[in-house]
Amino acid sequence: MAMTAYGMTPYEALRTATYYPAKKMGVEDDLGTIEEGKIADIVFVKGNPLEEIKDTVNVQMVMKDGKIYLIDDIITPFMKQN
Repeated sequence: MAMTAYGMTPYEALRTATYYPAKKMGVEDDLGTIEEGKIADIVFVKGNPLEEIKDTVNVQMVMKDGKIYLIDDIITPFMKQN
């Protein structure tokens, strides 16, 4: 969100956080964008981060290695047990 506060568009901010690091590390053939043949771990959010960057925090579910994880699936193992 700080990037958009200093003038980047939401698209530019998202690209700066995904594609450019992958390119810098030399792994852009596998990571950094969603394309056929790439490793596709995806975060599903409510809203449209391309219009409102704050929507990136509205995570609804995550797909990792083709398996869907709901927020409760992710958080539950870290909940404090009494």
